[in-house]
Order: sequence, then C-alpha cells, then structure tokens
Amino acid sequence: MASAEPASEWLQQDSRRMLHAVYRVGDMQKHIDFYKLLGMKLLRQRDIPDDKYTNAFLGFGPEDTNFAIELTYNYGVDSYDIGEGFGHFGVALPDVAAAVEKIKAGGGTITREAGPVKGGSTVIAFAKDPTGYMWELIQRPQTKEPLCQVMLRVGDLQRSIDYFTNVMGMKLLRTRDVPDHKYTLAFLGYGPEEDNCVLELTYNYGKTEYAKGNGYAQVALSTRDVYKTAEQIRAAGGTISREPGPVPGIGTKVMATMDPDGYKWVFVDEDDFNKELEEVPKEEVPEQQ
Repeated sequence: MASAEPASEWLQQDSRRMLHAVYRVGDMQKHIDFYKLLGMKLLRQRDIPDDKYTNAFLGFGPEDTNFAIELTYNYGVDSYDIGEGFGHFGVALPDVAAAVEKIKAGGGTITREAGPVKGGSTVIAFAKDPTGYMWELIQRPQTKEPLCQVMLRVGDLQRSIDYFTNVMGMKLLRTRDVPDHKYTLAFLGYGPEEDNCVLELTYNYGKTEYAKGNGYAQVALSTRDVYKTAEQIRAAGGTISREPGPVPGIGTKVMATMDPDGYKWVFVDEDDFNKELEEVPKEEVPEQQ
C-alpha cells in the first residue's frame, strides 16, 4: 500500500470530472422521448442481447466534455423501486415555465408548477419521468452544462462532506440550512456550479438512514489513473468495492468505492474512456434530427 503522503499528492495532481449517472428504467423509448422534452439529445445506444439489456446515453453535449445519463433497460423488467436515498436530477433551463408547458404538451408529468423556491427567488419546477425519477427544473442563464445536479440524501452531512472532499477530491461549493423545513443542503463538485454537474447532498434533521431501492445505480467519474486513485482512497480511509483493473470484454480500466451512506461511485480511466468514445460503432450513434 502506498503511503499517505504520495497518495495525498495524487489527489492534488489528478484531474477528475463527473462523467455520467447510471440508473435503471422500465421503458427505454418512453424515457428517451421524455428527456428530449427537456432538451437532451440521444448520444448513443447499444443493445446487449446476450446479457438481455439495452443502454442509452443522453445529455446536452458530447460525453467527452459534458455530463450524461446512462439508462439501462433490462429485458422484461418494467418497474423499479427508486427508494428514499436518491432525490432528483437537476436541469438548468433559461425558461422553466416554458419547459413545464412543453413537458405537459408532450404527455409528461409535472409534480410542482413553475414558481419561486421556498424562501428564495429562483424559479423552479419538478417533473417525474416514466419510471418515477424526479427532475428539478432550475431557471438559470445559458450554461455549458445544463445537466447540473445529482441529489442524494445522506444521514450525516458533515461525514459526507469530509468524505467527498478528503477522499473523492471534490470542493465544497456552498451549504444552505433551512431550519423552517428541517433540512440542510451541501453542494460539492470538481468545478464551479455554473458550468459543471455537481453533487447536492440533503440532510433531513434526525434522519440517519435511507432505503436505496434498486433503480438508481451509481455515478461514474474520470481519473488519470485508477490504480493511484485506489491507493489514495485507501490511504484516506475510503472503502474500495471493486479493485482497479480492466472491465472484461471491454478493456476500460475502472475501480469502485462506496461512500459512507452506501452509494456507489465508479472511477474510469480518462484515456480509456475517451478511446471508448472514439471507437463507438456508427450503428450506436443515432442521427440527430
């Protein structure tokens, strides 16, 4: 095992980025249609009949620069238990009211109409996708990363902040305590909130555990070296749930860790990820209309 000193140095030297969120859905085409109402594009799609599943990747920009969502449809499974831990995904849009009307016109479900957030002035709305995942629509000026948040509920906010800063290498961007509604928020990420997807942690007063369900899976992040990252995480007291190494049949090197609340995070070798994107078969890339 590497000593803590070089492992700590690697945390400062590494270049990390949130790549995509992975979760399971019950009807692939319905979800693709719904996310297009939000303004996303279908980036690529692949079917793995031998293992009886299909993946689709959607986002607002190319995967080598932007955050994306990776949907998994398992043959014959039409519903999932989302659980209590996963909260929502966030999308920054210039006109939330117009987005709400577009979603309604397209047959989507709005659970909160457009209006100012409680105790503030930012206009938000909430939509529910076909499987039941919640999407917060946040009114913001034009941004290069509209897919802006992954919200997870945690049982000990300071413990989670310490983990994501000291172990995962994120920066604490801001916190917000809302005592009237008995919750506290913390926003963390690898870059400014205005131009990057960030992690939003929610601590509800007195709630220490959440049922995870079987829908939401993980977030993938980039690293320059999965082996050094595994050493760094161990040295910082983190838990390795998958040892670093190549994925069988693909070759991309990955490693995985579990955070204190049991959420899974997968680090992906940056060069391998970009090579994987370059080698995507043409049949997996849809024609954009």
